[in-house]
Amino acid sequence: MIVLQIDFPSSGPFGAEMTAAFSALAQDIAQEPGLIWKIWTENAAENSAGGIYLFADEATALAYLHKHTARLESFGLSNIRSKVFQANLELSAIDHFTPPK
Repeated sequence: MIVLQIDFPSSGPFGAEMTAAFSALAQDIAQEPGLIWKIWTENAAENSAGGIYLFADEATALAYLHKHTARLESFGLSNIRSKVFQANLELSAIDHFTPPK
């Protein structure tokens, strides 16, 4: 499994306003091939937003990264940062991770 981290500078919206503004986008992201889950991240104090994603494999994670980076840039966002990690499932299980069935 692959963990993808994306973050970028953002002046908001945050909280409930973010939920209202991006619910349709969340529904679209939920349909991405290989996506197991996404955690939306936000930090209003640091003007930052993004997400942590779990993908079934590296190919689908990288395809999504390319697509989502282009989408964010089309929204006028820049300085988009990303990292791709291989998940260590054995250690993660010790710390309460439950793999999807």
